[in-house]
Amino acid sequence: SELCKVWGRVKNVCKQNGLLILSVLAVVIGCLLGFFLRGKQLSEQEVKYFQFPGELLMRMLKMLILPLVVSSLMSGLAALDAKCSSRLGIMTISYYLWTTFVAVVVGILMVYIIHPGGAAQKEDSEDSKKPMTSSADALLDLIRNMFPANLVQATFQQYRTQRVAELIPKPTVAQLLDETTTRRVYIYGIQDDNGTDTQNFSLDLTPPPDVIVKTSPGTSEGMNVLGIVIFSATMGIMLGRMGPNGSALVNFCQSLNEAVLKIVAIVIWYFPFGIVFLVAGKILEMDDPSAMGKKLGFYAITVVMGLVLHGLFILPAMYFFITKKSPIVYIRGILQALLISLATSSSSATLPITFKCLLENNHIDRRIIRFVLPVGATINMDGTALYEAVAAIFIAQVNNYELDFGQIITISITATAASIGAAGIPQAGLVTMVIVLTSVGLPTDDITLIIAVDWAL
Repeated sequence: SELCKVWGRVKNVCKQNGLLILSVLAVVIGCLLGFFLRGKQLSEQEVKYFQFPGELLMRMLKMLILPLVVSSLMSGLAALDAKCSSRLGIMTISYYLWTTFVAVVVGILMVYIIHPGGAAQKEDSEDSKKPMTSSADALLDLIRNMFPANLVQATFQQYRTQRVAELIPKPTVAQLLDETTTRRVYIYGIQDDNGTDTQNFSLDLTPPPDVIVKTSPGTSEGMNVLGIVIFSATMGIMLGRMGPNGSALVNFCQSLNEAVLKIVAIVIWYFPFGIVFLVAGKILEMDDPSAMGKKLGFYAITVVMGLVLHGLFILPAMYFFITKKSPIVYIRGILQALLISLATSSSSATLPITFKCLLENNHIDRRIIRFVLPVGATINMDGTALYEAVAAIFIAQVNNYELDFGQIITISITATAASIGAAGIPQAGLVTMVIVLTSVGLPTDDITLIIAVDWAL
């Protein structure tokens, strides 16, 4: 009878958390399968074919981002009165900025305690090239993306300033004296021991050209989620103030939101299968793990320890002191979303799953979810901020560059701002890391030092 009771409990747990258990098993199987296939020496094309089921999962998730963000923000803010929405907005943004700044501080403390840069010896290389972007351009692009000139274009492209180097040749001596005069070229020769000419070469007296850098408007691939969030939030507030006149569009957005969540409920059963191939494919793309471990092992440990401290201790402690409830129960409710984010490395792609977890498992007010989640998935990048702060100081340590207190404060502020502008896609932090490095004069070429472990961290 006792065994029957235990079996009944096990069946009940499996029935309630079957999808979660499958997702955990999928991550484990994906890791084992990836390391097993590394020994098979698959070609690059074979790896691409192997990753196809995982690619389908990412495409399904990305397909749902746009309708979910637009419908949730418009319907959520329209359902709140102006006073309530403004109060909710101030509290949400304040909380997001505070937690992001705390994450940056945690990262800075960890990187100075562990000092991973001492274990990574930088190879001799040529002088660093002048960065083809600047922190001023990146910050201005962030503001430009908040107000997209074309909403249709914002669904698949972001604004990004392009810097182009142009050569401007200086005038020759002959051109300065007389434009019709031929340039003077001297012929030099190299003789061997017998006095025989072995090589001739010419030396042009033309002065070397100047290099100037010009900026021009440009775009980069990837949805401009920040611009869409700003527009949708503004539209939702206006619809709420319109009263009955805006009810037709509000009802449409609510229906669209419900329909998207029903699609998520169907697609979610494909997740365990797709996760296996996503995780295994990433492991197959890795360089030699032993070589990376020797060079970047302490750096990876620093980042992981910072993320664990912030995500598993600081944020749950804040939750406990504010709500007086157990954070373990809350985390268990969103574990499905955490696993999906681990496999996809994308906060935006995980957004549909987070909606479903908060609604069905943690029973959060739908109106709150519709506003807080899209904004948070766009600007609340705690992990990216921590990672960029650690990476910047790590690169400084590799170059034996001592940072003063003012530069550390600069890194804290720019890492927070850069994380807001980072897209919710894999390896987006590498793009915005240029802002952090250029703010304190660190070489941007050294970003290549950490590319090998970037996707995992």
